[in-house]
Amino acid sequence: MKTTNQQPATVRTSPRWKQPLISTGCVLFASLLMSVNIKSFVRAGNLIPGGFTGLSLLLQRTAETFFGISLPYSVINIALNAIPAIIGFRMIGKKFTSYTVLMIVLNSFLVDLIPITPITYDPLLVSVFGGILNGTAISIALFGKASSGGTDFIAVYLSSRLHKPSWNFVFGINVVILTTAGFLFGFEAAMYSIIFQFVSTQTINTLHRKDQKATMFIVTRHGAMLEQKIMECTRHGITHLAVQGCYLKEDKDMLYTVLGEDEVKEVTALVHSLDPEAFINIVKSEGIAGRFYEEPLITRTLNSYRTVIKNAPGIPGAFLKEIIYSVELHSSCVSQRRSVICHFPVW
Repeated sequence: MKTTNQQPATVRTSPRWKQPLISTGCVLFASLLMSVNIKSFVRAGNLIPGGFTGLSLLLQRTAETFFGISLPYSVINIALNAIPAIIGFRMIGKKFTSYTVLMIVLNSFLVDLIPITPITYDPLLVSVFGGILNGTAISIALFGKASSGGTDFIAVYLSSRLHKPSWNFVFGINVVILTTAGFLFGFEAAMYSIIFQFVSTQTINTLHRKDQKATMFIVTRHGAMLEQKIMECTRHGITHLAVQGCYLKEDKDMLYTVLGEDEVKEVTALVHSLDPEAFINIVKSEGIAGRFYEEPLITRTLNSYRTVIKNAPGIPGAFLKEIIYSVELHSSCVSQRRSVICHFPVW
């Protein structure tokens, strides 16, 4: 048995303009969808959708009901998200947070500008279909490497650290917000809001599959070739085992690897294109512990790391090339925003 570390010969690259275009498009569409949802379903059912969006609506409604003050949604939502955005720049990443701030601003002003257009006043229909639209909007934003802000920052940060979905944890925070709304405005609307938030959470868990992991067992006669191609495709490590089929008594290779569920379809197609006779078993992974490559949210150029390493005292030049290569591969150096040197032994 041998374990192959994350050392692809080549790494997939895409045009530099492609991801910013996708992210911007996703943010624009998600902002519009979330704003329409608030003005069509949420307002019609007097729901509090949870998160900072719900907290903004709760404060807006509280000010209007108890103090007779009409506050713009945009002012409240942007003010509440200011501190999480600052933390996001430091803890998650500048690009991710920048797109998220763009979505927060667009959504905030669109809610104030779009007229109220109720589709139905049935509270159950409002809760279910409003939750689906809300979860879809957040999933689109996450696909574009952004979020709707607020508690989404917490969910994304925890998911990157725990390597598993954390939206259920955020759901617990939202229940606290909704309970507060229940004491202020009645528990009937609050309970329907919990249904709304539950449907939204399950929609995100269904559509946003990146945080969910799957284990693949691949039995093949071409282990060496497949392991190289899979690593080039995914950058994930692979364990290579020599096995024997009990029926024909043939010696074969078995490759064991863990992927994001959003990568399973692509890897399956790749394997079958190279070895149509390969047998693949896919198992859902409840959780993983240990090093697992994930595309970093915090992105820095390799030249910036090269500068840091060259200027660091006490590192022999012979190790420079290996360290720079490792920086490219080990996302923990990038995503945790720590010094590159702390992940390597002291020479």
